[in-house]
Amino acid sequence: MTSPKIVLITGASQGIGRACADAFLAAGHHVILAARNQSGLDLVARQAPDRALAHACDVSDPDQVAALYAAIGSRFGRLDVVFNNAGISLPATEIADISWEDWRRVTSVNLDGAFLIARGAFAMMRAQDPKGGRIINNGSISAQVPRVGSVPYTTTKSAITGLTRTLSLDGRKHDIACSQIDIGNAASDMTDAMSKGVPQADGSLRPEPVMDVAHVADAVLHMASLPLEANVQFMTLMATKMPYIGRG
Repeated sequence: MTSPKIVLITGASQGIGRACADAFLAAGHHVILAARNQSGLDLVARQAPDRALAHACDVSDPDQVAALYAAIGSRFGRLDVVFNNAGISLPATEIADISWEDWRRVTSVNLDGAFLIARGAFAMMRAQDPKGGRIINNGSISAQVPRVGSVPYTTTKSAITGLTRTLSLDGRKHDIACSQIDIGNAASDMTDAMSKGVPQADGSLRPEPVMDVAHVADAVLHMASLPLEANVQFMTLMATKMPYIGRG
């Protein structure tokens, strides 16, 4: 194992975030668990209370994100890795039928939240001594190829790619590396419906293969384990047989 790192994971109470939190704690790292669900975070933190900080936070709220980073600074004094993971989606809906409220709900978490978490991490990593760290953004294969009826989710995930590329440039002089993992069909609460069928580009409704979310946790753990002189810039990790290239 690499030496223990101070790691922040957002969306850590369920799904991909929880699987990654479990993996980082099992590997001996110190982990800050952030999500809106305090009780869910507490369950994850129980496995290593001496190395886990469960901090309820709405990533779309600038004041709550500022309080999160203040708590990290107070408890650990620095930050080595961020998995910028929190995100939400909507059922498949054509753009004409998407309300402004639903658009803003998705963009506030997936885009505003990703910005606020990245901004806070960058500021802390730039100022700490020794400076530097790693930000890993959760993109989605929707950042590359959209699903039917996914305007809010696909738009935000495409924007994450721009965030990743810019942070990679801006971070160079501060020894801050930025990566993106684009995940497809990892078994979680968000993919439960896939076993029943999801809309395809040809208009049909078909079930899709999924993969164990543990594979995502292993990949993120590997990305975080690299020295700052090396970086997995972009990784696509998906269920092998899912629709992807030329979806549908």
